[in-house]
Amino acid sequence: MIGRLRGILLERKPPELLLDVNGVGYELEASMSTFYALPETGTEVTLHTHLVVREDAQLLYGFANESERRMFRALIRVRGVGAKLALAILSGMSAEDFVCCINEENTTALVRLPGVGKKTAERLIIEMRDRLTEWDTFGARVGQMANGNPVAAADPHSEAVHALVSLGYKPQQASKLVSAVEEDGLSSEETIRRALRQSVKP
Repeated sequence: MIGRLRGILLERKPPELLLDVNGVGYELEASMSTFYALPETGTEVTLHTHLVVREDAQLLYGFANESERRMFRALIRVRGVGAKLALAILSGMSAEDFVCCINEENTTALVRLPGVGKKTAERLIIEMRDRLTEWDTFGARVGQMANGNPVAAADPHSEAVHALVSLGYKPQQASKLVSAVEEDGLSSEETIRRALRQSVKP
């Protein structure tokens, strides 16, 4: 099991990133919360990881901190929740907000996330409320750790739409969300952040 990687961040194209560890390039997928916390490309970074082995692929997921990885692992143990949906949930809200939704049985907030219907929201609440009783949410908002120096994309609109589609949004919905929040000079990551916030508004 690969539990942690430290290396040079070579590429960041949400939700995918490439990490050079002693000359070996590791491809990982990550939530937008982790992307917000990443430094510029060419910088050394340490990521907590989770490896999923399937018959047709070995998929590696990266996390900015142990708290987010713990939440990811708790989510994929829920019946019907795979890695893709877990990343979408962690991209749409912080671990702290998710814990609050579970404790308050707030299905309304959960169903605003891509790929989460009413039945899935109810299942999440039922299966996770006992697992999160001692959850420490201190510092869980990894989105607030962003260093404010995002790497501008060649085409922020396309990258933002691609990231949202990868998280489970339909292409037309993703394009509409991005168009509603994008501004000249805005990086793809900030555009994605705004689009995700817009999508979960009441």
